[in-house]
Amino acid sequence: MSVADSEQELARDLGFLEAYTLGLGTMIGAGIFVLPGIVAETAGPASTVSFAIGGVVALLAALSLSELATGMPKAGGSYYYVNHALGGLFGSVVGWGMWAGLMFATAFYMLGFGQYLTGRSSDAFVVVVAALVMAAILVGVNYRGVKETGALQNVIVVALVGLILVFIVFGLAALDVALLTPFTADGGWPAVAATAGTVFVAFIGFEVIATSAEEIEDPGRNLPLSMIAAVVTPTLLYVLVMLVSTGVLPVEDLSPEVTSVPVADVAFQYLGVVGATIMIVGAILATVSSANASILSAARVNFAMGRDRLLTNWLNDIHEEHQTPYRAILLTGVVILLLIVSGLPIDTLADVASFLYLLTYALVHVAVIVMRRADPDGYEPTFRIPSLLYPAVPILGALCCLAVLTIMGTTSWISLGPLTLTEVQVIGLVIVAIGVAWYVAYARERATSTSLVGEAVAPEPDREEGVYRVVVPVSNPNTERPLIEYAAASAAARDEPGELVAVNVIEVPPQTSPAQIELEEARIERQRELLEAARESAADLEVSLRTRAIVGRDAGRILLSVIDDEDADHVVLGWAGRRRRRDAFFGSTIDPVLERAGCEVTLVKDPTASPGSIVALAGRGPNAPVAAARAGELARTFPDASLTLLNVQPKPADEEVAAAVDPDAVGHETIEAIAAETGLGEDEYDARVVVAADVREALLETVAEYDTPCVGATGESAVAQALFGSIPQQVVENADETVLMVRGETRVPRTFRQALVERLGGRP
Repeated sequence: MSVADSEQELARDLGFLEAYTLGLGTMIGAGIFVLPGIVAETAGPASTVSFAIGGVVALLAALSLSELATGMPKAGGSYYYVNHALGGLFGSVVGWGMWAGLMFATAFYMLGFGQYLTGRSSDAFVVVVAALVMAAILVGVNYRGVKETGALQNVIVVALVGLILVFIVFGLAALDVALLTPFTADGGWPAVAATAGTVFVAFIGFEVIATSAEEIEDPGRNLPLSMIAAVVTPTLLYVLVMLVSTGVLPVEDLSPEVTSVPVADVAFQYLGVVGATIMIVGAILATVSSANASILSAARVNFAMGRDRLLTNWLNDIHEEHQTPYRAILLTGVVILLLIVSGLPIDTLADVASFLYLLTYALVHVAVIVMRRADPDGYEPTFRIPSLLYPAVPILGALCCLAVLTIMGTTSWISLGPLTLTEVQVIGLVIVAIGVAWYVAYARERATSTSLVGEAVAPEPDREEGVYRVVVPVSNPNTERPLIEYAAASAAARDEPGELVAVNVIEVPPQTSPAQIELEEARIERQRELLEAARESAADLEVSLRTRAIVGRDAGRILLSVIDDEDADHVVLGWAGRRRRRDAFFGSTIDPVLERAGCEVTLVKDPTASPGSIVALAGRGPNAPVAAARAGELARTFPDASLTLLNVQPKPADEEVAAAVDPDAVGHETIEAIAAETGLGEDEYDARVVVAADVREALLETVAEYDTPCVGATGESAVAQALFGSIPQQVVENADETVLMVRGETRVPRTFRQALVERLGGRP
């Protein structure tokens, strides 16, 4: 069963800030530390222009990718767009090209890692060994699917940006303008243009934003803005780093024959040993970070090709324990290790990676023009290249990519009359030929017939206005129907029409593309059965119900997004009464919903077919009326249910107070006030007041006499104490059967960071 068949969607939980940092994190990496020596030797101080050219080419590609990504918001990135616009042959070429490009780039990063770790040139034995060991470690990390790698990568990116800014600021102050003359090296401006191809390996990271298009909120705004920002920021940093490098040390001293740690040598000139050491550490972190991201992306390309049957799905089998595409990761790792020991120069590895991605983006530009002219049903990008720039952007972008391709490389390998092919062009064309041959020999008869009508665009579910909407997350078939019935009872109590939205979320680890879940048939089938059962329950109850099947990485955040997207009035959550983590009170999925959802929240522990005797705690807490209302809804819905409003009053400490205040009368007045506020008639409930010296103990003992306690949230602090307080917590712990804990509508104050993220298009 495919994702489309089960109507699954990926959670849109990336705003501008998240998408921008995602792209920036993959671009602020190894290139800025390893490339300066290579390109300075070839282009001289004019290598700053090479980086600027690379940035312009990347920016043009970002604009075309933004339109395609918002018109076809599916996982897979450039491969997906080209395959669905130009067909399987070009899709195979791009798929193989992207996969190989990422592996060549990873080998480049790892040799750069070895250089900075050992201080030796890239062809030294110790450098190759260090590269092999670290590459094997990263493959193992991605094989196991360690979640913490995502957070660690963010920390590394922030640290690297800080280091680079320090390098630039102090370097500009130490700049010797005389060293910038002559501006070009012996090869002149043609060498500068050719070097733009070499440095393009530093710009391939922004592709990850387009690959994540299905997970980005308001993609028409956030996707192009984040991609443009993620290209412009590192371009400026790269240009300034090269300016400082060639303006502080002579070009000859930056040559790979002289130094294997060029950026560290530059920093040493004005920051001393400490500065050089810090830059070496930064380079090591950068190369590891870039390689890790590339291995992860390569596995996603494998998956996308397997989805369209351009590759065998055997390669995309998901590990039962680690939930990662382990075969794709292992094969990618083996090829990377072979490239490291292949003897190819480090600059050739970078050039080949750039060549393959330049070819990919040339075809992406063509795909934009094809989609515009064909205008297929369903292709409705929320971002379009502005009319003043179309078709200039895709045409100029494609020509720029092809122009750089034709001049890449330094060593002639093949001469065919007037045509001479360099080593980079030969290797790149061989990989293209593999893609063509693979399509002809294997994929042509097996590849999925692409259709942009039903697959390109994932429409948002239709919404009715003027309804009372209850969101019901479902995950347990044993408790699903009671939860639906409890939610239906709440919806039926309103004057306006009621609607239930049953949601099931499948969580995947960071190393697995959310769309890859289609390969796990058992989980998809379980999700389908759960939602089908929800529809059947709703039909029996004659209540309107929609279903949403979602795949994502953080169920709690996804549920918050659904609640916001549906403009829900109420969410009903089931809870098994246990937690897996000590730092979570009700669980990592439920806690965020309880803490931040703006609508009413009902948490149901172990829901049963009938609530039986219901007791609602009618105290003076802010949510006591909501608890009473919820209990009344259940009592009206289930014929065999009964409702008691319970109030516990402290026994007066002395006779003087007892003579002035009647605790029993105060308790009944409180109950009557809550009943009136919630619209409960006198015949719909029994009032019970208990007067005791120990209020807590009396309350817990009395509640134990009933089948279903219903308690309101209390307190004003963190989830464990803040939302439900200690008494409700003890009610839950003591109860053997169903317990309802209720919280009314709330507006949680936002921190400055949350407000800033929301303003930029993210989700606080």
